[in-house]
Amino acid sequence: MGLASALSTALTGLTAAETTIDVVGNNLANSNTIGFKSSTANFASQFLQTQSLGAAPTDSSGGTNPRQIGLGSMVADITPNFNQGTIEISSNPTDLAIQGDGFFIVQGSSGEQLYTRNGILNMNSQNELVTITGNRLLGYTVNDQFELVTETLVPLSIPLGSAEVAKATENVELEGTLTPSGDVADTAEIIQTGVLGDAQLSHPETDFSVAATAPPVVTASTSAAQVGGGALATGQEYRYRIVFADSAYGGDPDTEGVISADVDNPITLVGAENQIYLANIPNNADYSYFRVYRSTDGSDYCYIREQEYAISGTTDFTDTGFADGAAYNDDAISGGYSYYVTFTDALGGPGFGNESRPGNKITATTLNNGRIHLTDLPTDASGHWAGRRIYRNTDDDRNTFYFVTEVAGVEAADPSTYTDYISDSTIEATGYTLDLDGPKIINSTLLTDVTRYDDGVYHQLFTEGTLEFTGRKGGRTLSTKGLEITSTSTVLDLINFVEDALGIVEVSPDPLHPIPDDGPTGESPGGVVEDGHIRLVGNNGVDNAIDIGLSGMQLTVSGATSSVNMPFSSVQMAVGESAVADFIAYDSLGIPLAVRLTTVMESRDGSSSTYRWFADSSDNGPSTGVDISVGTGLITFDGEGNFVFATESTVSIERTNVPSASPLEFELDLSELSGLAADSSSLAVSQQDGSAPGKLTSFIVGEDGLIRGVFSNGITRDLGQIRLARFSNPTGLEQKGENLFASGVNSGLPISGNPGEQGIGTIIAGAVELSNTDIGSNLIDLILASTMYRGNTRVITTAQQMLDELLALRR
Repeated sequence: MGLASALSTALTGLTAAETTIDVVGNNLANSNTIGFKSSTANFASQFLQTQSLGAAPTDSSGGTNPRQIGLGSMVADITPNFNQGTIEISSNPTDLAIQGDGFFIVQGSSGEQLYTRNGILNMNSQNELVTITGNRLLGYTVNDQFELVTETLVPLSIPLGSAEVAKATENVELEGTLTPSGDVADTAEIIQTGVLGDAQLSHPETDFSVAATAPPVVTASTSAAQVGGGALATGQEYRYRIVFADSAYGGDPDTEGVISADVDNPITLVGAENQIYLANIPNNADYSYFRVYRSTDGSDYCYIREQEYAISGTTDFTDTGFADGAAYNDDAISGGYSYYVTFTDALGGPGFGNESRPGNKITATTLNNGRIHLTDLPTDASGHWAGRRIYRNTDDDRNTFYFVTEVAGVEAADPSTYTDYISDSTIEATGYTLDLDGPKIINSTLLTDVTRYDDGVYHQLFTEGTLEFTGRKGGRTLSTKGLEITSTSTVLDLINFVEDALGIVEVSPDPLHPIPDDGPTGESPGGVVEDGHIRLVGNNGVDNAIDIGLSGMQLTVSGATSSVNMPFSSVQMAVGESAVADFIAYDSLGIPLAVRLTTVMESRDGSSSTYRWFADSSDNGPSTGVDISVGTGLITFDGEGNFVFATESTVSIERTNVPSASPLEFELDLSELSGLAADSSSLAVSQQDGSAPGKLTSFIVGEDGLIRGVFSNGITRDLGQIRLARFSNPTGLEQKGENLFASGVNSGLPISGNPGEQGIGTIIAGAVELSNTDIGSNLIDLILASTMYRGNTRVITTAQQMLDELLALRR
């Protein structure tokens, strides 16, 4: 048994030596494997036979020790060495090394979590970080707002060239000098239109006729004869004349034309012949009646009372001795005249009731000492009007039209003629002149009813369509804004639209420092309707001066575009020291927004100067309207030109029409502005921290494992977080090959965390951890193992020789 056990004991030694050589050989083979951890084979002796347990000391004996025969050695364990390997700088920026305790967490082929110290990482076709063996690196990724999502570990991806990011502007820094010299901005630019009319109510639309009146033509056939049976005075001389008229009521000179010459010769009654018969009296289709006037002395011709006849069918008249009526009014006019007719809803002359705009101007022929007959005066069936007013110019003033008279009624059945004989001096003395613009606009006037009078023509300025408005401010053209004109759009709608498009600030966000009014007029900034004018008052200061060019309003109807002929003229020029700076800000989507900052000197005294800033943005998108004003506030400097304070510093741009975060708000850093005296004020933006969209171009990994992406616009964003794991007993990990480990039954559970936390090491980017194989030590272990192997073979050789000697005893 002894020799046999010696053989088996030596065999365990051989086995132990072979295991040592295997372990050492593996260490040496992986001496250049990144992240490799060498191992050490540890042995234990085997005691398989106990011959005596020994005896304890007694009174008579000192005791004996146990007698045990060892039966060889055994491999107790193979212990990995997790000491830190050497950190070596790598040329690959994606290579990572762990300085300290911990493992990278990677994904196995079955989705399980594995662990490695090998930090050589590459990008696969899906922009994921993977090890050289194809295992995905795990960690925390980010959402679409580049915020870490820490619920679960997922493969980390770096979307180079595809991910985009923008940064909303948060701060804008300004520099420049706002001089306390120059004019204080206490005067605003004021512009206004000419008088605009309201064509909502009807007005004369048909032309009427005017002509010089001709006297009835008395010929030889128009004769007078004396007959008997009347009441005229015998021996009295009588003369007769004929007048055409439109009125059926005697003595109304307003309807009478020019009187005729005497009918036949004067007639002196004799004997019993005391009535006179007039035959073949002329007629005229332009008039309705003729009237007979009589004179007994050849001077005053008086209307023969109640002797008025319809022209139709009546050509004679018999004077039986009727009483005298009113004498013929021989007033007449001389010159060249034109006429206008208006409608009125209350009779009584100008100043009573409302009046329509006039119809077309009608020009009469020049006449000398005569009368003008107006026929076919315009009619109206709307039921709104009560009469018509007639206006005429004078011979010495052809452009001013004076009130002449009123004609009651406007229906087709009402009188539609008038004969004018009133002298120029008489109508001039009344002082009542025609307002050619007609009824003036008010806030509630529909835009489709707005008219403009120009040299005898009334232009309808607006129809339903799209109005595009382009104004100017401080000599700079503003962006074009649009307004849909509908059947319900009013003048007030237009005024509010233009105010917004010009960026006129009416109310300050700081109630303690309101927007100042215009100094000379005391008017508040904004738009009003004043006596038919649209009047716009800008904010004070030269660079706030508003202007609207002749082509500033373009109206598009059914694809055809034309200019709105509504010119604005300046009635007051702006005054005030000012400066302007233009810059670009960015919203949350990286959309560039044009911003204009205007500063005007609002006040100064013996100890300080104060400027007011105005911010405009054509890209402002309020929920209603097109207001481009996005902020205002005050900047105050002391007597040494130092910035003291600003009452407001926030610019707020609404973004309701785009999916950007709304509003975009950013702060103005005004502290670098100077209030020192200079030849002129200057203003500039030195820096703003927003940016347009940029693509991911590179990334870096920090010691804390945070992956930061660098975009082409200079912005950095978090792209992910590398998580590491450590174990209470890393030597208990199960090696899976390819430098991978898995949790073992004696390793403990993984403790995951960010690098640098919870006892976990940090990450060094652009470096790798070399193998911790100690080549010298392992070579010595190799020598020892080979010596051990040879020694055990000698035991086997010796036992074999002894067995051979034993077998030789049979000889």
